[in-house]
Amino acid sequence: MFHVDYRNGVATLTMARAPVNAMSVEWIAAFHRELDRLAAASDWRLLHIRSAQKIFSAGADLAEVRARFEGTDGEREMVAYVEKLQALFARVEELPQITVAEIGGAALGGGFELTLACDFRIAAAEAKLGLPEVNLGLIPGAGGTQRLSRLVGLGLATRLILGAEVVTGSEAAAFGMVQWAVARDALADAAQALVARLAKPSSAAQGATKACIQGAYKPGVDGFAAERKAVGAMMGVADTQARVTAFLAGHRH
Repeated sequence: MFHVDYRNGVATLTMARAPVNAMSVEWIAAFHRELDRLAAASDWRLLHIRSAQKIFSAGADLAEVRARFEGTDGEREMVAYVEKLQALFARVEELPQITVAEIGGAALGGGFELTLACDFRIAAAEAKLGLPEVNLGLIPGAGGTQRLSRLVGLGLATRLILGAEVVTGSEAAAFGMVQWAVARDALADAAQALVARLAKPSSAAQGATKACIQGAYKPGVDGFAAERKAVGAMMGVADTQARVTAFLAGHRH
């Protein structure tokens, strides 16, 4: 279901469940196992998530959804499934390392919700993105209502989610749903250039900064206090000391 490659500080996780990377219970468990392996590895500083299929991910496994509707305990099973998806995407979001989603094809429902858990999203201009669940009488319950609202604001999120709008990568970039949109045939090179650039700064500083940014919208978190604590912590990091020393050495008069 997944292939992971390590190169130059980047862990590239390629989703490979044909044909549409459907998110089954087994798929969720397999993703967790890959994250477990990543947690045990030390030779990466950025996670690059992409797809080997034409589609990034179409979201929930429809065969499993159908079985829940036909079963006698479907409501409990559906809630448990959504809880598993929420936990997985929260784990991706809370990684201290930078995360990048390369969206080469459709990212719909849970597929788009996965990208929302990443720090950066770069999409093919022609890709289709959205949370169309209300068309099926469902809701984007794997974090979609929360993360998209925080990302683009209440008004636009309401339009997109309640209207079940599916937009192109170019439109998504204009709306702020993704940070970049490029032509499909240029996406792979653009994504590689992006992850290479993002892998250069201090991973410790990136992790601390990421936590501060996330704290900006978490209830009860004093973001300014978090910044002060992080600034102090950076003073004792060997990589920070080496970078600052080199920088100052280059700016002596």
